[in-house]
Amino acid sequence: MSIENIREFIKAKAVQFGAKTDNEFNKPYVERNNTGQEALKDNGAYFGFIHPEEEVSGPFHDFSLTIFPNDQNKPWLICLGIGSSGFKNDYELATYPGLRRLFTKLTDERGFCKSDFSDIETGLPKSIVGSSELQHIKNTIKTYTKVLPTCQIVDDPESEEGKQVISAFVAGYAKLRDWPSNKGHRKEISEALEPFLKTETKDEEIEIENLLSERRYIVLQGPPGTGKTRMAKSVADKIGKKTFFTQFHAETSFSDFIFGIRPDNANEKLLYKEYLGHFTKALKYAVENSREKVILIIDEINRANLSNVLGPIFYLFEHKMNVSDVEIEISPNFKVNKLPNNFFVIATMNTADRSLAVVDFALRRRFAWYTMTPKIIDGSSKRLENVSVNKITGGEFFFKEDFAAIEEIFNWYASSTELNLQPGEGYFIAESEIEMLNRIKYEIFPLIKEYLQEGLLRNAKEEFNNYFSSRINLSLFE
Repeated sequence: MSIENIREFIKAKAVQFGAKTDNEFNKPYVERNNTGQEALKDNGAYFGFIHPEEEVSGPFHDFSLTIFPNDQNKPWLICLGIGSSGFKNDYELATYPGLRRLFTKLTDERGFCKSDFSDIETGLPKSIVGSSELQHIKNTIKTYTKVLPTCQIVDDPESEEGKQVISAFVAGYAKLRDWPSNKGHRKEISEALEPFLKTETKDEEIEIENLLSERRYIVLQGPPGTGKTRMAKSVADKIGKKTFFTQFHAETSFSDFIFGIRPDNANEKLLYKEYLGHFTKALKYAVENSREKVILIIDEINRANLSNVLGPIFYLFEHKMNVSDVEIEISPNFKVNKLPNNFFVIATMNTADRSLAVVDFALRRRFAWYTMTPKIIDGSSKRLENVSVNKITGGEFFFKEDFAAIEEIFNWYASSTELNLQPGEGYFIAESEIEMLNRIKYEIFPLIKEYLQEGLLRNAKEEFNNYFSSRINLSLFE
């Protein structure tokens, strides 16, 4: 395995990914090469790229692309490293969740990825430091153990598989250093990362059907625009013969959902009549029609005060509850000691609604929770008014480039909690380019502006502003 061949390989990849090496005064990186015979005797041999502002020798700062080689035909270690002098320019970059998300996908069970890339106090785990595969460079690894946020063992760097891993790490470093300056560079990076970023295609509807059959009470949670209500209705249509629907709001009460009394407006005198809520109507139907599957859909379940709305029926939501001697009165002359097996509940919850109280743990235990995330809508790819879209049903198009632009910003800058705010695919469906521009201007732009005003996604403000400025000629900052 030739160190020189791999050095030339990563430099060629860097050029493909946008590193402009022909400018003597504005270089994209400084190359380090410490692979002399003495160093290769497990005495700190490495090569790779460091920050372009650093010196060609001596201690250095910030992120590096670091490769620990050997000349014994044994495994190498490919790493994103940090100079032993710590951070000077890259500390903020180290805090971006997207950097960790990206390199997590580039490592497998023979690699490692820290949960915090700004951490230069915690060393590598025993699985790497004490690995039998890396005994030939164990002293070198111990020397740098605290400044290697992520690494991957590669058996043969000159094999197709080895080059694929190295290319992906160089592509990750190119994104980190912002090398790409045109579509060609970005395409090369995407192709290098694609084998590691592929996600399993799954039929969400079948998964949810199976989960509902098993657990009986489920919540579909996710950002707006991910099709939660549509999915609930679709699953209900397939699995059940009878469907009941209600939507919760801040004023929803026990008397709305379970049972109450209301004035009888048909009489001249003030009289009251009983009112059966949606839950009671659905439950009565299920009890009286035991051979039918009955589905109750509760849209926006977390918009109401659930303790007040559910009251004593909260006890009944146990998907494996046996018949007990405790009877819960649902309405006058209607009591049950368990919910019938033909009765199912699908609820939806908008994870972007920050004004709502967190659902308590007792409710979480009684329901199964299925997360729906923003995703690309497949269809026949075509051009529409110079914009790349996927044609879906009828005259509708999915504007995949706009979706991808917003998704990339969220993936790179959003915390785990902030990912719940990403606009779903429903925001990017339109019948024309003009309609899509209006959706961006009057729906997505105000939404992102509100997020920023609330102090969310602060690190992404310039990226969002650049997107809106170029797409609809509007600035987030007046």
